[in-house]
Amino acid sequence: MPIPTLTDGELAAARAKAVVTRRARADLKNQVRTGAMSPVDALAAAIADPQLKMIPVRDFLKAVPRIGVKKTEALMEKYSIAPSRRLGGLGVHQIEGLKAELR
Repeated sequence: MPIPTLTDGELAAARAKAVVTRRARADLKNQVRTGAMSPVDALAAAIADPQLKMIPVRDFLKAVPRIGVKKTEALMEKYSIAPSRRLGGLGVHQIEGLKAELR
């Protein structure tokens, strides 16, 4: 199946949509990083929002204060979360486990 050819207008609209999505994801992670939003609330908001649910779990956890690379890897291993998993792809038990850890 060949890649569809987009018009200049469609391409510009796709780029604008991508910028809005990246800014929304960065804003959520920044709110968590600065403490403006609790990690549990941010996790719930991210799972409910189609734009935000594509944030990689690893990036989200690294944005949480006091959680670095080692603790992120330990949490992901503890709850059997694949390295490529995104927030929207987490299971019920994984979400509950992360919420318990982030409180």
